[in-house]
Amino acid sequence: MSRRILVVEDNPDLAFGLRNNLEIEGYSVDVAGDGLTGLDLALQTRPDLIVLDLMLPGLDGYRVLQGLRQNGSTVPVLLLTARGDEADKVRGLKLGADDYVTKPFGLLELLARVEALLRRATPSPAADDEPAADAVRFGDVEVRPDTRTVCRAGSEVPLTPKEFDLLLALIRRGGRIAGRVELMREVWGHRAAIISRTVDTHVAELRRKLEIDPANPRHILTVRKAGYRFQG
Repeated sequence: MSRRILVVEDNPDLAFGLRNNLEIEGYSVDVAGDGLTGLDLALQTRPDLIVLDLMLPGLDGYRVLQGLRQNGSTVPVLLLTARGDEADKVRGLKLGADDYVTKPFGLLELLARVEALLRRATPSPAADDEPAADAVRFGDVEVRPDTRTVCRAGSEVPLTPKEFDLLLALIRRGGRIAGRVELMREVWGHRAAIISRTVDTHVAELRRKLEIDPANPRHILTVRKAGYRFQG
C-alpha cells in the first residue's frame, strides 16, 4: 500500500506540481486549497505525512498545525514557508512541525525531506529472532522504543516523530552529553538547513510533556555551553 500524503497549499500551480511529482514517486496524494479543508481532511483521512503551507486563506498554517496537535494527531508535518524570519520557523516547530523548507525550494530537496520524515516515523520491523528493545523508565514516564510510544503515569503522551527521536537520542547516550549540532545531525539529518534553536525548542516541548516541573527538569538536563544529557 502506498503512503498517503496531504498537501495543503493555496497556490494551484504549486499544489499541482507537488501532487504530480509526489505521485510519480509512488505516493497517494490529496490536496486541500485552504486551511480549514486541510485540517478536516487530515483528521478524517489520517495521512502518513502533511505538506503544509503557512500562508493559507481562512485558517493559516499555524492554526492548522495547532488544531492537529490538539486533536492528538502525531502525523509528521513538513512546513512550506516563504518567511525569512527565524522566529516564524521556530513558532511552527514549537507548535509541532517536524521540518520545513523555505520557498523557493528545490524539488529534490523537498522529496528528500518527505522521504526522511516518513522513514523516521515508521518503526523498523524487528527480525523474528531479535528481542524487542526494552522499555525505558524514568520518574513516572515509560518509553517503548519498539512501538515508539511514551506513557506518563499510565497515560499515553502524544509526541511528534522528531520529539520521540530526540528523546531516544538522549536516552541512548546513557547520561553522556550530546551537543546541539550532534543532535541536529542525528535527529534531523541535516547540517546547515536546520536553524540553531530547533533542538532547544523540541527539548522545551519534551520537558513540558514529560517533566513534573519543566522549569526545573530532573531528567532532560541542560549542560551549559555544551548541550543536553539524559538522567534517568
